[in-house]
Amino acid sequence: MTDPYGYPEPFYAPGWAPPRPRTDGVAVAALVAGVLGTGPVALALGLVGLHLTRRAAPEPRRGRGLAVAGVVLGALTTLAWIALAAVLVGSAQAQRPLPSDVAEPVDAHAVQLVPGSCLADVPDDGPVDRVRVVPCADPHAAQAVSSYAFEPDAAWPGAAEASARVAASCDLTAAEREQGTRMLAWAPTEASWARGDRAGLCVAVPPAPVTGSLLDGTAAPAA
Repeated sequence: MTDPYGYPEPFYAPGWAPPRPRTDGVAVAALVAGVLGTGPVALALGLVGLHLTRRAAPEPRRGRGLAVAGVVLGALTTLAWIALAAVLVGSAQAQRPLPSDVAEPVDAHAVQLVPGSCLADVPDDGPVDRVRVVPCADPHAAQAVSSYAFEPDAAWPGAAEASARVAASCDLTAAEREQGTRMLAWAPTEASWARGDRAGLCVAVPPAPVTGSLLDGTAAPAA
């Protein structure tokens, strides 16, 4: 029996449903940041978006899928940034000039050599990339004795012309010639020129391994 003094039963119109939760703005921002490749920004926004759209959140919000996408894109982009940074750092280190006389043997790229660098061995004819650099007090087969600098903004002159220019700057003393010392001219390759290499090297090769430096007159036959 209905209580005439009670409150009437609530009336619901057909099709009525509670309003849908609003889409979380942080989750949307995470997806946008991920698409734009912002890396850590997208990752951070995505993690915040996941927290705000969790089921136990005080205020229900939609957009969890957007937050997940932001996290994934942000993580992938961040990893790509880290890999790129590692490549750039490695490339910079590979271009960094060595001291004129190293303290211990080291494998280096030819572009890192400077006048004074002593080489354990003479590389075969052809493009030179990696060389073994040793302290000049150790027995060594060759030494970089001078360098030739191309104009920084010069166009690639071609392999033959580049080698000719470097060779023209290399010279031996009469005494060195009499001793049988020969000179090698190392010029940039087209590939290293494209990476900014504008230096050539004159490498003196004594008839037998020596210790000491050809630059200061302390070179003597190795024992």
